[in-house]
Amino acid sequence: MDKNTITGFALMALILIGYSIWTRPSAEEQRAQFVQDSLAQAAKDKAIAERAQQASQKAAAAEQQLLNDSTALFHQAMQGQEEAIVLKNNFVELTLNSKGGTVEKAVVKNFENKDDEPNVTLFDKATQHLNYTLLAKEANIETERLFFTPSEVSDSTVVFTADNGDGKSISLRYRLGQDYLLHMQMTLKGMGGLFAPNSSFMEIDWQDRCRQQEKGFTFENRYATLTWHKTEGGTDYLNETREKTDEPIKHETDWIAFKNQFFSAVMISKNNFEANALATSIPQEKGSGFLKQYEAKLKTRFDATGQQPTEFEFYYGPNNFRLLQRVEKQSTFQKNLQMERLVWLGWPLFRYINRWFTLYVFDGLTYLGFGMGMVLILITLLLKVITFPLVKKSYMSSAKMRVLKPKLDAATAQYDKPEDQMQKQQAMMQEYAKYGVSPLSGCLPMLIQMPIWIAMFNFVPNAIQLRRESFLWINDLSTYDPIIEWGKSIWLIGDHLSLTCILFCGANLLYSMMTMRQQRDQMVGQQADQMKMMQWMMMLMPLMFFFMFNDYSSGLNFYYFISLFFSAAIMWTLRKTTNDAKLLESLEKRYEENKNNPKKAGGLAARLQAMQQEQLEMQRKRQELERKKRGH
Repeated sequence: MDKNTITGFALMALILIGYSIWTRPSAEEQRAQFVQDSLAQAAKDKAIAERAQQASQKAAAAEQQLLNDSTALFHQAMQGQEEAIVLKNNFVELTLNSKGGTVEKAVVKNFENKDDEPNVTLFDKATQHLNYTLLAKEANIETERLFFTPSEVSDSTVVFTADNGDGKSISLRYRLGQDYLLHMQMTLKGMGGLFAPNSSFMEIDWQDRCRQQEKGFTFENRYATLTWHKTEGGTDYLNETREKTDEPIKHETDWIAFKNQFFSAVMISKNNFEANALATSIPQEKGSGFLKQYEAKLKTRFDATGQQPTEFEFYYGPNNFRLLQRVEKQSTFQKNLQMERLVWLGWPLFRYINRWFTLYVFDGLTYLGFGMGMVLILITLLLKVITFPLVKKSYMSSAKMRVLKPKLDAATAQYDKPEDQMQKQQAMMQEYAKYGVSPLSGCLPMLIQMPIWIAMFNFVPNAIQLRRESFLWINDLSTYDPIIEWGKSIWLIGDHLSLTCILFCGANLLYSMMTMRQQRDQMVGQQADQMKMMQWMMMLMPLMFFFMFNDYSSGLNFYYFISLFFSAAIMWTLRKTTNDAKLLESLEKRYEENKNNPKKAGGLAARLQAMQQEQLEMQRKRQELERKKRGH
């Protein structure tokens, strides 16, 4: 990028800034617009409130009409007293309500919430709703309207029964497993004649306002998604940042999950949920205490004759990869549910790295009793040991180019015009080929590190083992570690400064400087001038990373800091232990061996030289052809 281009960009930036200032409304205009917007918003809020009140009044009137209709199906079960039944074990405590016969509150034990309370409440009666609708000939039967009678009550079982009084009944049988899985069977009795012969589906409406469980709202909200598992295999989810209303799920599904970063509520169907179910995910405002408003409108098959019960399973618990694998084995549905996919490990390449390497190393180090901070350090060291041979080979390739720089300068000195760049590159490739040096090997460190970095980018934020784990000054490795906080959010920065993010960006700056110096030492001619502009861009990257990662988990930032620190230490050690004189001597010896046969050196440099030679020959032929045409 030359001086004129930079000047042009600067002028365009000044014009845009000046235009934005010139067209900005005055303070009086801004105040008037603010008043107008406030009045419009107030009118809009009033209209919404009026519509909500009207809808509530209509629903209450319809409810009262049903209660007054003594001929309605299950009329006797539409009146009664709510009764709470608690199923519990060492891991969860589930409160079921006799009205509707569903779980109205789910508490996951032994996990602190963001307010340091000892248990996590996934949802309660005020935020969650589940209703089953049976489409009968004359009128629909909605379980949310019915009062069920509990029986066979224990800490792990309950049977809810809604009786019509004339031999017709609906029973919901619940059984809590040994940890987080709740089994449910819905059985109809004496109701075969109420449904059309081809009516074999029930509708399910499930709603939940997903609670914020962690300190960092923005980071947790990024990992809160409405997720489902396709019957033919694989999972999908709604976009976690955009509002999606009644989005169709085109495939049949085994389960649907209302998921936040570390916990999920999952509904599993034995008979599958039909295709074209509708899913809704609406992001909530920061400070509301909630992440998303979820809703799923589902359909599944049921047996109106009552011969076969309709079966569901519910999972209320942590998103722990190994735990989810174990819980799936407790399912009675004999299906490949792939529930461990609730722990997002990245797209295929990165998922394979995490699935078959990171997880096993992580499990092994945890089993040996290391704390989570030490686990991150040891994983980093192990990866550095594994990749060191390639990193060293790459560094030595760059070192060879560095010691050959005077010879390259001499070989390309005659090609100093812009139109001579092809010949200059050809001369450089020829020199590299003679000495057996590959000019692209210096890119290997970044190519080696990037898949690992991206894999860890997906793994660390989803590792519930880091939740509430402290290390050094870090109180919680799963969220940011502020050295200073303020009440008001600032654009790009937020409301805090994270120390591990600052350390990561500082290490990134140090590593970038070392890398740029290494590359600058091997540049020839105009490449060195172009490198100066590239250097400024590389220096800006840590600043960009700061704005991106200030909200991220301290565990991820700490891993990146340690990784870059070790990378810089390895590069510094290799630089100090490399004898340039001996390296040049070995290259000269190889050059003498291949002096009369440059291609004997082989490798990438020789292939690049051959390719450039072909391009140069083609260019020469085109120029010759053009001269002949002009001669005619």
